[in-house]
Amino acid sequence: MTAHHPTRRSILRTAGGLTAAAALGAGGVLASAPTAAAAGDLRVVDRNESDPRMWYYRFQTDAIGWNPGVNVLLPDDYHYSGRTYPVLYLLHGGLEDFITFDAHHDIRGLTAGKRLIVVMPDGGRAGWYSNPVSSAVGPRNWEHFHIAQLLPWVEANFRTYAEYDGRAVSGFSMGGFGALKYTAKYWGHFASVSAHSGPASMRWNNGAVTHWANVSSAAVELGGGSVYGMPFWDEARVTADNPVQRIESYRHKRIFLVAGTSPQDIQGYANETVVLETQREFKYHLDRAGIPHESYELPGGHFVRRDMLERDINGVIDRLRKA
Repeated sequence: MTAHHPTRRSILRTAGGLTAAAALGAGGVLASAPTAAAAGDLRVVDRNESDPRMWYYRFQTDAIGWNPGVNVLLPDDYHYSGRTYPVLYLLHGGLEDFITFDAHHDIRGLTAGKRLIVVMPDGGRAGWYSNPVSSAVGPRNWEHFHIAQLLPWVEANFRTYAEYDGRAVSGFSMGGFGALKYTAKYWGHFASVSAHSGPASMRWNNGAVTHWANVSSAAVELGGGSVYGMPFWDEARVTADNPVQRIESYRHKRIFLVAGTSPQDIQGYANETVVLETQREFKYHLDRAGIPHESYELPGGHFVRRDMLERDINGVIDRLRKA
């Protein structure tokens, strides 16, 4: 198997969407009236605000056929400062969930003493941060949940800057793709975007990433449905979601990219080789357009690099409006 010619079997082997951990992939500022109305589509059905920093919520929403969760990590001084804060939306990879960055990547330690709210939502086991073309298991409209419902809910319930210069989005793997996608499609939402081992081109090598999304979502997310359509894609959706085809949408934003150059295990090789090549294509087009970016190609495979996540968080704080 080579990453340049992935087979259906090889893509399915990595179906969880770009993770190295498993065989399938591993109150506040008022929003504008339309945004606040969208936030009303969510109903909190479970919550825990006992921890001074990490607050947990679970929602009922018609966008998702089960009750997705979110962790909201608050700054140390949130409860007594009276300040308003910038927000980082941090998106997990495939076969992960909203607790991943807390359970495995020490997000509390990485943000200690820093004036930044970090929102970590569920995105499905292989939801690809999308509204799928088809689902056999009920609604799985992750894009609608995140952009039209969760984001305004956060801004209606926490002291955040509800504006372009107050928001960043970052993610690992499938979440890195989601971050790149959301930033381009919703240009006025995020001033900073980061992809840690996230693919950045959907049509590279005959659409390897699009096939990846389709097969993985069919296997573990949609009960045989797909994000972009099988056997024929919804070409308009692919174009709308493809970072390489939305290059001008990244102008005047902070862009942070990380990819591994030497994956060792078979699964990591299948994932990270695709990630590396698609990020290189993305960077080529950014360079041609004269759009600055900060990027790293580092030894190793498909995993979150703590030092890069810390560098990214510091860069987010530098770029966004200060608390």
